[in-house]
Amino acid sequence: MSRAKDIAITMLFFAALLLVWETGVRWSGAKSYLLAPPSAIVGELWRSRAALADGTLKTLTEVFWGFVIALVVGVPVSAFVFFSNGARRTVYPLLVALQSIPKVGLAPILVAWLGYGLSSKLTMAFLFAFFPIVVAGMGGLASTPAHLEEHFRALRATRWQTFWRLRLPCALPAFLDGCKVAMPLAVIGAIVGEFVGSNDGLGNLILTASGSGNTALTFAALLTVTVLSLLLFYGVEYWEKFVWWRAA
Repeated sequence: MSRAKDIAITMLFFAALLLVWETGVRWSGAKSYLLAPPSAIVGELWRSRAALADGTLKTLTEVFWGFVIALVVGVPVSAFVFFSNGARRTVYPLLVALQSIPKVGLAPILVAWLGYGLSSKLTMAFLFAFFPIVVAGMGGLASTPAHLEEHFRALRATRWQTFWRLRLPCALPAFLDGCKVAMPLAVIGAIVGEFVGSNDGLGNLILTASGSGNTALTFAALLTVTVLSLLLFYGVEYWEKFVWWRAA
């Protein structure tokens, strides 16, 4: 009952915001190319549903593979940096330096290197998601309770047994939190890549709509990006509940 009440309050709050937005736009007489009312955005969502669906599929493909590659590369890198003092003094500062580079500045270079196809956008999604995954993996590995490590040493467990049976389970909750951060960032990376050089995707649709003064379609595409990010975020959160030792 309490949850239903919370949902009802949230829906009423957003409905009130939309009503204020709609009324404010119509009362002020704002031009449609400056600010579209919610009713126009909903109408554009329906009229442009085919273009939005196609753009969503393109962007989702870029985000998915960029995130998967970030996982495949980021997990071993986080373990390597955590267990190697040399890597912590060399590789980790390099990763921090690369993370500090504005990704928007890298996007044109990637387009020049990799072209307008999937590769450049996939790489942008990877770059945005990679560092949070590495940091979360390192933090998770460092969160292993010291008394449990001592217990494993007393049992004469090997380093591999300690890693597989202790460190990895202890690291997974923090790692999944990092994945929840990395997933929306991967969406942003893909959109940035589409802004700089693309013939399709939601980012290209946003640029095309804003360039033609179709503010309603611009907001509809932005809303689609937001919904996509939320669905991917909660998708990671859904898998998180299968980590049964999280509450331990």
